[in-house]
Amino acid sequence: MSMTRATRPGAAWARWGQRAALLALCAAYVQGGLVKALDFSGAVAEMAHFGLQPAAPFAAATIALELGASALVISGRARWLGALALATFTVAATLLANRYWLASGGERFALMNAFYEHVGLAGGFLFVALQDLGAKRHA
Repeated sequence: MSMTRATRPGAAWARWGQRAALLALCAAYVQGGLVKALDFSGAVAEMAHFGLQPAAPFAAATIALELGASALVISGRARWLGALALATFTVAATLLANRYWLASGGERFALMNAFYEHVGLAGGFLFVALQDLGAKRHA
């Protein structure tokens, strides 16, 4: 008798591990979306700080994207779409907020680290999207 994927030893742990990894990958976006939603005026001020006008619609869109796309990634529903949305958002926000090439000294070092950490995060989301699309194609 052959075991199916669902009955193999460790399959439940693998599913829980995958869910935990996806939750960890999205943690900054869930936290950021909730903080912005609970302090909308602070979110508007953040958008204005980065020159995004009108700031209130940008803040609302950011909240919706961070929470909505995270929900897609974590739930598995259109995971590829949520992951691509977060990858795109991360690259755009990183190019806007972590312009290390314009800074000097300690600020440059900090911004450069943040820039490349976010590039890695975007790569992680791209990997999740490609894995999800590949799994759907082979299902």
